[in-house]
Amino acid sequence: MVLTGQITNFFLETRRHTEAICQPLEIEDYVVQPIIDVSPPKWHLGHTTWFFEEFILKKHFAYYKCFDSNFSFVFNSYYETVGKRVIRADRGNLSRPSVAKVYEYREHVTENMKVFLDKGLTREIEELVEIGIHHEKQHQELLLTDIKYILGNNPLLPIFSATYKEHIPDNYKQEWLQIAEGIYSIGHNSGDFCYDNELGVHKVYLQPFNISNKLVTNLEYLAFMEDNGYKKFNLWHAEGWDWVKQNQINAPLYWHLIDGEWHNYTLNGLQNVDWAAPVTHISYFEAYAYAQWKNCRLPTEFEWEIASQNFNWGKRWEWTESGYLPYPNYKKAAGALGEYNGKFMVNQKVLRGSSIATPSKHARHTYRNFFPTNLRWQFTGIRLAK
Repeated sequence: MVLTGQITNFFLETRRHTEAICQPLEIEDYVVQPIIDVSPPKWHLGHTTWFFEEFILKKHFAYYKCFDSNFSFVFNSYYETVGKRVIRADRGNLSRPSVAKVYEYREHVTENMKVFLDKGLTREIEELVEIGIHHEKQHQELLLTDIKYILGNNPLLPIFSATYKEHIPDNYKQEWLQIAEGIYSIGHNSGDFCYDNELGVHKVYLQPFNISNKLVTNLEYLAFMEDNGYKKFNLWHAEGWDWVKQNQINAPLYWHLIDGEWHNYTLNGLQNVDWAAPVTHISYFEAYAYAQWKNCRLPTEFEWEIASQNFNWGKRWEWTESGYLPYPNYKKAAGALGEYNGKFMVNQKVLRGSSIATPSKHARHTYRNFFPTNLRWQFTGIRLAK
């Protein structure tokens, strides 16, 4: 058995932070789902709670009494092993359970988890709790970016927070960092928490390359736009060019041209674009096209991991040129948790780093985020290599 005071505090701190993110919301905001990729805040609150109930309390706490048997159907996300669920596109149709009932559910599970954790844990169960905590942290970032999408597509463009800082310039000169060719070790190799897709430390050979110490700024990206970057087919993948034309894309997400001046919607409301800040809400397609325009490229995830000790990161998730694939000797976990990462290793690009929306104690240089090439509602940006 192991002492659990530290993990109990970590658990409670995480639960409180999720609810703090939602504190500025009006009750009507909790249910909105503008697109399939964005889940309603109420659903995030329930799903992160269901995770602890389903994988820990139901299976390992003999005294636990289920809050509502229907909630497994409502708040399961994609776990085929666990059973049927509301399809993702219908999450915004759930007027019931009410927001108040979901908060009751959270309190019920949190209080039972406190009792459970106080009894002491085996290492196996402690690892499950850690996964649950970091799963909730993942959803804290999704929750914040989903809220931004919900409010940013409201015609009133309401303010979520007067103090949240999205746009923080890199106040230093842009330089190209030289990384020597060689054989490098890749993957998570410490005793700290990581996901299974980071495991399997292995060697890669890298050609010599240069990488920017700064992210691409809004002003630099504006130059691409003003040079008709969105109209030059030769800069784009064929699929990306189709995406641009079909969706009439001509600027990053949340940008608005008003009386000849560019504004962007932020969590502080509609503001003038901060030209010194790193560009954000960029798809892989746009990141690739911009790199082509600059006669550069995006780094691979392996180049990024090796070079990351030489530059500041953490303001934007950074698109890489790497497809999301398993590391050597990768094996999915048994049971439902085996569905966490492995089954998504197709048709996705890896992003590295973290963003201003990533919660504390959740960022590391081996973290492998991944998204389809067209998505841009996360705080994504561009770092060039050559």
